Amino acid sequence: MADILLDVRHLKKYFPVGKQAMLHAVDDVNFTLERGKTLGVVGESGCGKSTMGRCVLRLIEPTDGEVWFDGQNICKLSKAKMRSLRREMQIVFQDPFSSLDPRMSVSQAILEAVRTGKVMPGASKQDMLKRVSELMDTVGLASRLANAYPHELDGGRRQRIGIARALAMNPKLIVCDEPVSALDVSIQAQILNLLEDLQNDMGLTYIFITHDLSVVNHFSDDIVVMYLGQIVEKASAVELFANPQHPYTQALLSAIPIPAVREKKERILLRGELSSPINPPDECRFAKRCNYASEKCVGCPGLKEISPGHFVACHMIG
Repeated sequence: MADILLDVRHLKKYFPVGKQAMLHAVDDVNFTLERGKTLGVVGESGCGKSTMGRCVLRLIEPTDGEVWFDGQNICKLSKAKMRSLRREMQIVFQDPFSSLDPRMSVSQAILEAVRTGKVMPGASKQDMLKRVSELMDTVGLASRLANAYPHELDGGRRQRIGIARALAMNPKLIVCDEPVSALDVSIQAQILNLLEDLQNDMGLTYIFITHDLSVVNHFSDDIVVMYLGQIVEKASAVELFANPQHPYTQALLSAIPIPAVREKKERILLRGELSSPINPPDECRFAKRCNYASEKCVGCPGLKEISPGHFVACHMIG
């Protein structure tokens, strides 16, 4: 059987809007993630990707549902137990500049993670600084940068600091929340290669949140596609790109830029208005923009397995 590290069941996160309305940011999300694998999470801005990632780590408290991490339902843990467990669950944020303290040098930022994470109990400061040096070397930060400050560094080096801080905790799971979207293309490739090398060397498990489909295809083992807080399709990366089934997934893939030397494919244009995530009715949330919507599209479609490991939420399929 597969070695499941993370099992998310019926995860929901609603935010109050006014006195009676609720914004359904994450609505009944289910997935599993094998140890040492990467789950890509894609969808347009505002679909709930980042909120879902933070709920998995309990940085945001879920409204309902269960998050089983390494055999424990972390939604039932006390704050004290969650604090000790969180060393095994880390996050790399989208904006490497705003996630760093501008008053801390590179070595100070990483040392703080080593110290507050209590991963070296009883160690001297000299031993901790040696660990900081090792982490800097692991993520490709030159030792000469130890006393540099975030404003003196480019985006790629800042993101390497964020990765080093996450690694300081010796985690099993890292949520990568659009970690390369704020970087230049050439720097993106360096960070992605670094994350891939770290996974191979340390057996890390990733949730990789992005809106860049070319990146997620290269980096992920499995992919879930989210739309207005719900998963509309999930499959292996190979299967999803070769055989997309949900109309929304097909539209997303058709928008990937194609080099001029290759034959162009037809672009699928989405028309109609985006449904409101505030108190949504029990119906397909994509129906107003779907080119295939009909009278059959009544009620909210659940995920159906149409082939081994390939799930789609659509009334017109299966």
